[in-house]
Amino acid sequence: MRAAQNELFTRSGPDTALGGLMRRYWQPAALSHELEGVRAVRPVNLLGERLVLFRDNNGELGLIDRHCAHRGADLCYGRLEDGGIRCPFHGWLFDRTGQCLQQPAEPDGSEFYSRIKLTSYPLIERNGIIFAWMGEGEAPALPTIDALRAPDSHTFAFKGLIECNWLQALEVGIDPAHASFLHRFFEDEDTNESYGKQFRDAVKGTDVPVTQVLRDFPRPDIQAEQTDYGVRLTALRRLNETDMHVRVTNQVFPHAIVIPMSREMTITQWHVPIDDTHCYWYAIFTSYKDPVDREKMHQQRLELYELPDYVPRKNLQNQYGFDPEEQRTKTFTGMGHDINVHDQWAIESQGPIQDRTKEHLARSDIGIVQYRRLLQNALNSHENGGALPLYDDKGSTLVVDGPLTVDTIVDESCWTELWVERAEAVRGEAAWFSAIRSTPL
Repeated sequence: MRAAQNELFTRSGPDTALGGLMRRYWQPAALSHELEGVRAVRPVNLLGERLVLFRDNNGELGLIDRHCAHRGADLCYGRLEDGGIRCPFHGWLFDRTGQCLQQPAEPDGSEFYSRIKLTSYPLIERNGIIFAWMGEGEAPALPTIDALRAPDSHTFAFKGLIECNWLQALEVGIDPAHASFLHRFFEDEDTNESYGKQFRDAVKGTDVPVTQVLRDFPRPDIQAEQTDYGVRLTALRRLNETDMHVRVTNQVFPHAIVIPMSREMTITQWHVPIDDTHCYWYAIFTSYKDPVDREKMHQQRLELYELPDYVPRKNLQNQYGFDPEEQRTKTFTGMGHDINVHDQWAIESQGPIQDRTKEHLARSDIGIVQYRRLLQNALNSHENGGALPLYDDKGSTLVVDGPLTVDTIVDESCWTELWVERAEAVRGEAAWFSAIRSTPL
């Protein structure tokens, strides 16, 4: 990759080409959980902009410029009152649209306040995530992916901080080969203890642990197919003369991936630029069977992340918990059993912004190559006013069914049909899925 293209792909501020493209898509801005408690105010740094998120005393959400239009004081310390957020410096009051409502230190009768308005962005709250529309014009509908159409009872949302550029975080998720090494465990855990943990369950339709398949068959045949919503990635591992392990994941443009997690659960994960050298991963875990045990999953992750900023407890400052004895006897990395820590080390160790002019992509990197081509084409199309991924030619959000994802073992002779049947069977068992499929969008 040329240095100029690496710059183009990694800079997402307001005045950049990538920033302009990203603002054509809904961006996860915060977890709903972050506004719980006695004071519903949170700082939000997103695509290089410093913002404040709040829920006013009418229960309405607002996302506005973080700095008061008067003299720039930080509104994250503002008072929630009188239908908005009030700056403690001189009492200026702003509503959720950024409109100034009061300037109590100004002379009686002054209407200067009516001419003052901060930048504000529309919001949608869905399944534990608050999404922001930062683009121009009318906001489109949210994508129709399963994670955003499932009932709240069957989803769980979380996030985590990553101290590097967003593209590094995304690219680890569209690299099927790394799981056989980075997430290799020398002993398979009891799958009965797998709830809420990726790669711990048995392969769909079998009693074979996913970790065993990944460990024993490290050379997948990876296929990458461009779709109207992004890229579909298929990793094939031939286990014997008749059985094929099929793992299908999807990249949903611009920065989401949909991953098979267990027999009846998927993860949809967004990799959202905070600025050029930090990002958050946001995730919605979606169950196609029973309502999620949200409290259990929340407690699992609180053991790994420190609030309020969702900072990983294992990080560069403590060498990601690296234990040489563990690396020799238990795990490939020596960094524990949380695969997010493994990914975090891999991408943060590349530097704040990876220098892609020095990399040497191989055949197994076909998904990364396909995505970069898609990103470049989208940047070109955006510059020229053309069609974009996830949109139809009229600028409306496409209807995306699924997208289908699976981790299964099927007959090699007809794997292309069987994996689809297996994925559809899992979805078909969910009463909520049958309900949304029969309801017009």
